[in-house]
Amino acid sequence: MPAIASGAAVSGEVEITNSREASVRKRKDYTGVVIWLEPLDRPAPGPPPPKHYQMVQRDKRFIPHVIAIPLGSVVDFPNLDPIFHNAFSNFSGQVFDIGLYAPGTNKSWPFTQPGIVRVFCNIHPTMSAIIAVVATPWFAVTPVSGKFTIADVPPGEYQLRIFHERAVPENLQTLERRIKVLEGGMVLPLISISETGFVPASHLNKYGQQYPPAANDQTYPGAPK
Repeated sequence: MPAIASGAAVSGEVEITNSREASVRKRKDYTGVVIWLEPLDRPAPGPPPPKHYQMVQRDKRFIPHVIAIPLGSVVDFPNLDPIFHNAFSNFSGQVFDIGLYAPGTNKSWPFTQPGIVRVFCNIHPTMSAIIAVVATPWFAVTPVSGKFTIADVPPGEYQLRIFHERAVPENLQTLERRIKVLEGGMVLPLISISETGFVPASHLNKYGQQYPPAANDQTYPGAPK
């Protein structure tokens, strides 16, 4: 029986410009840009069997800060800090709240609709993360170098989609385009993402209220008595 040919590779490189972030300006850190391909000439394949991804909470940070997952996947949120955490999102994407949970424990959540999920902690206002839920198996998240490869892409026509949390949607839309993948794959032109116009926004806690000004690891809404 002849072997079934695998798909092609779509590769490229991202750069970030006009950034105020020291990691970008000084070290050319282009981490965390999400690239995905949506088929145009046929339906997207059905969701794969649910797979678990991990977003660790350590040193009052979500690690990694950005992940991309296929629709229907489950994200585990292990708490590796010696303090309580409460991951949640009440923005667009998918609203969820895994509740308060203790050090050394884990909670999980399934993501059943596509979109950009902005994740926060109800106790620590400086903690944030991004979960990009995509209805396609063809995606990548850029490392520091900005170089990426999307493997096993069947030949055909696709819409190239891009997300970067410090770029305004209008700037990203100008970079998205229709592409045609051939059997030999393709290398995309440099994707240059400007952070012009981006304004960091504060967020409220899960109750829609400001975080207490003196919040700490022992005193916060719902803290164990």
